Amino acid sequence: ARSRQRADSRTPGPCSICAVSPERHIRAVFFDLYGTLSRIDPPREVIQSRAAVEVGLTLTKEGVDAGYALADVHMAEQTARAPLGQLSAEEQRRFFAGYEQLVLRGAGHDVDLKTAETVWAAVRRQKYGFALFDDVIPCLDALRSDGYVVAVLTNMDRDGDTLADSLGFRSHVEFTLTSREVGVGKPHLPMFAAALQRAGAAPGEAVHVGDQLDSDVEGALAAGLSAVLMDRYGNHAAYKGCPRITALAELPAVLAGL
Repeated sequence: ARSRQRADSRTPGPCSICAVSPERHIRAVFFDLYGTLSRIDPPREVIQSRAAVEVGLTLTKEGVDAGYALADVHMAEQTARAPLGQLSAEEQRRFFAGYEQLVLRGAGHDVDLKTAETVWAAVRRQKYGFALFDDVIPCLDALRSDGYVVAVLTNMDRDGDTLADSLGFRSHVEFTLTSREVGVGKPHLPMFAAALQRAGAAPGEAVHVGDQLDSDVEGALAAGLSAVLMDRYGNHAAYKGCPRITALAELPAVLAGL
């Protein structure tokens, strides 16, 4: 039954989150970090365009968005097997060459791995960091004011408090939990179980909001949580496996409907 539920969540059909008992009461709201609350700064299309120029390629924002949709599936599949931090230097080199190859393929350029690796090296040479989307802090504060336990779950290989401090949201959530601290990341059950324990919530009392179908949506559903797909870049417009939002301003209405 579990495997059937996970398979069905990928195809249009009745929304699993809407089919729950009306007695279900959501007490905790968990968020993915990258792609949901934060982005690359400067924007990823700027960084990728600068890097692609070195091999004579021109990219558009729409193309880069489409490319990251492909590449992030590749990332989710890898982190489901093993965190990137557990890979050797050679394994990481091959992984990111393939990751960049998918970014460029989605942007309309089929290149070999050697060319993709050259572009990725140019990406890495640039100075960039991470920044929160503009709608994040107002949403986190509003949810906490409404009595929700608010937390962040991320597969980033860093300490949670340090990561939250670096992005300026530590005081706006109850906690930040990372795959380094748990020993395994999303979509694996221990990540969600650890978050539920810290939040003092049962699976049926929590919802997870994230941008990845495998690690965020299916991982949460398999752990017994509700799920909301964050689709800021419009990559999953036809998805019906759970509620879908494109901005955090839409989340309160979704939570009210649970």
